[in-house]
Amino acid sequence: MEMTLRWYGPGYDAVDLWKIRQIPGVTGVVTSLMGKQPGEVWTEADIKTLTDPVEEAGLKIVGIESVNISDDIKIGTEKRDEHIANYITTLENLGKADIHMVCYNFMPVFDWTRSDLARKREDGATVLAYNQDMIDQIKPDKLRESMEKMSGGFTLPGWEPERLDKIAELFAAYKEVDSDKLFANLVYFLEAIADVCAKYDIKMGIHPDDPAWPIFGLPRIITGKEGIEKLLKAVDKPHNGITLCTGSLGSNPTNDIVDIIKIAKGRIPFAHVRNLRYNSDRDFEEAAHLSSDGSMDMYAIMKALYDTGFDGPIRPDHGRMVWDEVAVPGYGLYDRAMGACYLQGLWEAIDKSEKRN
Repeated sequence: MEMTLRWYGPGYDAVDLWKIRQIPGVTGVVTSLMGKQPGEVWTEADIKTLTDPVEEAGLKIVGIESVNISDDIKIGTEKRDEHIANYITTLENLGKADIHMVCYNFMPVFDWTRSDLARKREDGATVLAYNQDMIDQIKPDKLRESMEKMSGGFTLPGWEPERLDKIAELFAAYKEVDSDKLFANLVYFLEAIADVCAKYDIKMGIHPDDPAWPIFGLPRIITGKEGIEKLLKAVDKPHNGITLCTGSLGSNPTNDIVDIIKIAKGRIPFAHVRNLRYNSDRDFEEAAHLSSDGSMDMYAIMKALYDTGFDGPIRPDHGRMVWDEVAVPGYGLYDRAMGACYLQGLWEAIDKSEKRN
């Protein structure tokens, strides 16, 4: 297990790399080229703008989160093969830069979705939260505006304004895309990139849909055990794996995270670990990483990762905003640093206990 933190890249993150370097046990970051549009090539020069400052800070890039998939690939338009060719070039350039893990998602139109980016908790901290009743009252073409108002002026990953300016066109384009077609297009993409992934030993970890159910009538296919098993069997190759995100999968309390870890053994190149508190079946909010602060058993999750031989990068996921910090919602320094130390403490205790036995 390698502890990392997400860093959004030069000009996009409020957290300095030198501060990340001072978190005990954190040796690397996962990052992205936030200014790149889905479907564009990441050149070697582009990638160097990420690797240089990270290496200068005494860290390393252990993966990319995300090289976003274009809607043309997800829908299966006539531009699909062109965009896949661009993606293959990007993967080749990442491989040449000694980067071997890519997190991505296959959610139509909208990426991760929340109804509140700063819900106040009893202790005064603020957290990301989701209330289905509030989402049901928002028209799809107003959701981007709602998210931007709550963003504090920061660019939100997965919410590219250039793409969402055409939201009406996007909804029209997805009109004939049901879950079966979306899944088939995902398999097509994964088969197409298989050779470059094999050549450069690149592991692709698909991020679960967040939240783990369809919204606005759009299909979502990576929502739980069934979808994950189906995908791993459909493309049964080393490069095809999942990003184990406890928060996204855990948004649906019927998902058994420990069971999902077990069925995906050996196919989890990356893990996001965080806690949630369920307020009802239509409302959840993110919590501190500590098990007792939310509804999830973080010890059981870390134990399942340990028992299944997970040895990839892990990061504390969305943190609370505490101590008046101003940063990308969910991505302040302080609470994620506490989360990183807590998760490493669990791992150390599990490791020492197992070795004694």
